[in-house]
Amino acid sequence: MKAAEGANGSLAAFRVPNFTRYFTGQLVSNTGTWFQNLAISLIVVQITGSASALALVTVAQFGPILLLGAPAGRLADSVPPRNILAVTSAIAVLVTCGLAFAVGQEEPSLGWLYGLIVVSGCVHAFERVAAQAFIYELVGAELLRNAVVLSTVYISAARSIGPGLAGVAFLAVGPTACLLINAATYLAVLVAVLLIRPTELHSRVRAEGPRPTVRENLREVRSNRALLVILAVNVIVTVAAMNMNVVLTSIVSLSFEGDAGQLGATHALNAVGAVVGGLLLARYTRLGALTLVPACLLFSVTLAVNAAAPSLLLFLMAAPLLGVGIGVYQGVLSGAAQGESAPHALGRTMSLVTMGQQGVAPIGALLVGVLIDLTSGQTALGVAAVVTAACAGVVFLALGRQRMQREVVADG
Repeated sequence: MKAAEGANGSLAAFRVPNFTRYFTGQLVSNTGTWFQNLAISLIVVQITGSASALALVTVAQFGPILLLGAPAGRLADSVPPRNILAVTSAIAVLVTCGLAFAVGQEEPSLGWLYGLIVVSGCVHAFERVAAQAFIYELVGAELLRNAVVLSTVYISAARSIGPGLAGVAFLAVGPTACLLINAATYLAVLVAVLLIRPTELHSRVRAEGPRPTVRENLREVRSNRALLVILAVNVIVTVAAMNMNVVLTSIVSLSFEGDAGQLGATHALNAVGAVVGGLLLARYTRLGALTLVPACLLFSVTLAVNAAAPSLLLFLMAAPLLGVGIGVYQGVLSGAAQGESAPHALGRTMSLVTMGQQGVAPIGALLVGVLIDLTSGQTALGVAAVVTAACAGVVFLALGRQRMQREVVADG
């Protein structure tokens, strides 16, 4: 990694007005998302008392991304991402209002909840891919890595604000109000997108000739060893270690018998650490694939520390450390993936990243849900720590020795 030069190096992308507008809208929207996540999770747990049932929320939410990620990537490479984001944010307002109506019934139907979450997931598939591809157009190639890392910071910052506020709101005004608040925050995205000035955007070079087929895209990925390793680690870590909504909710609600406020505090403290990790990482202008080695090792250590916490108080105290691990890992992975991709293929590359982060999340959620029901949430964190450490070794073996071999050839 190479540190950015200048006093404002870590916040360089904020000098671009369009990025600042976009960042603000995404921060508000992602904060609101936690009102929905916490409300839906607690309702499902209250109705069923099962981690497996909670895992089905993740299946409903992220399953569509696995199916729609590829077409979403092709769309983001052919249609201006700004237009896609305007449409998805408007639709999201309507879907979230539908969820608020369903939750407000005297006896909420799990079938209706899961169905509406599936619709929300379909919208989210196109929104996430477009949002990541849009970053290049907002800041250009020079500030891309800095903007990508700062984009992980707004997600972490939202997690530091949203869960705590959502826990208070859930206890004070109930789940329906939480969902209506989320619907209102989607309007912030729509406003921010409309305020972005198209004349100040950076054009991406489009590939000449016919649009590549899915097979050709996969062949291009296979030929890029570093990108292939990044995508593989992304999938493995997502399945084993990134099901935090299921794991943290289970540990706080089932293992320690905590309430909504304590669950919100856990997510908030976790996210404070993620913000710190992301801001520290934003100082670096070069985030290569090999940077995943220390990032995965750090994440592994923080998972193990949280798994060992014997009480809710100590678990809360360890939550910020886990957040640092998550923030650094996600920032490195996103920055390395964008850096390994050609500008004209950013939409397709980031669709693969999104599919690996969210599309396979249902698989991990189901496995983790079963594991927690058989053992505990702490065991799930311990397994995640072992798998993440193993990924660090895989990256080093796959890319470290290759780099050393190149250096030997160059010296010879």
